[in-house]
Amino acid sequence: MVSWKNDDELFGLIEDELFVAVIGDILDGLGFMQQFLPAEIRPIRDDMQVLGRAMTVLTVDYPGGEVDGQTEWSGMPYGLLFRALDDLKRNEVYVSAGGSPEYSMWGELMTTRAQHLGARGAVLAGYSRDTDGVLALDFPTFSRGGYAPDSGPRSRVLDYRIPARIGQVTINPGELIFGDRDGVLVIPQEAEEEAISLALEKARTENLVRIAIEKGMSAEEAFNTFGVL
Repeated sequence: MVSWKNDDELFGLIEDELFVAVIGDILDGLGFMQQFLPAEIRPIRDDMQVLGRAMTVLTVDYPGGEVDGQTEWSGMPYGLLFRALDDLKRNEVYVSAGGSPEYSMWGELMTTRAQHLGARGAVLAGYSRDTDGVLALDFPTFSRGGYAPDSGPRSRVLDYRIPARIGQVTINPGELIFGDRDGVLVIPQEAEEEAISLALEKARTENLVRIAIEKGMSAEEAFNTFGVL
């Protein structure tokens, strides 16, 4: 069983040896078969990879204008967005759930603040904007694409660091988020150590399979020999 002492070691192992698909395969085998976010959520540049602990943010649609609501956030521009953003910690990923895909949830100035705080990326149920600026900062950002309408008059952040849902996946604060061009995966806390250890073993075995196939071994023989393909 592969082991690590802290998140820095864990992230190094994942970044050096793993990719989203291999961890997804392991989670399937462990019975966690609904851990991928919707396929529409993609990196704003294909070579981007996001990896970190989820800092969940719950966004709701808002009609705009002055609303005499019953809670503090309803009268605040953007709701609790700025509090959520400022609460980001090192190695966390800003994960925005909820709301309609009718406005942007992320932009260049938010990226600048998140990067300063040591965050490792943003994953959004909706759109992002200021794409050129975010790309220039080289900050891993996964969204439905670029779309400019501002969230301010269209939404409010209701809460953060609470369980949130995107597609069929419930994301709990602190769970591991891993994404590349093939999708964004949420690794449940209770399966994290086993899933990563097994994924590392599988990836290392796959390297042996690749070498064997390159030398002429058939796919069937390779699977019978190594148990993966």
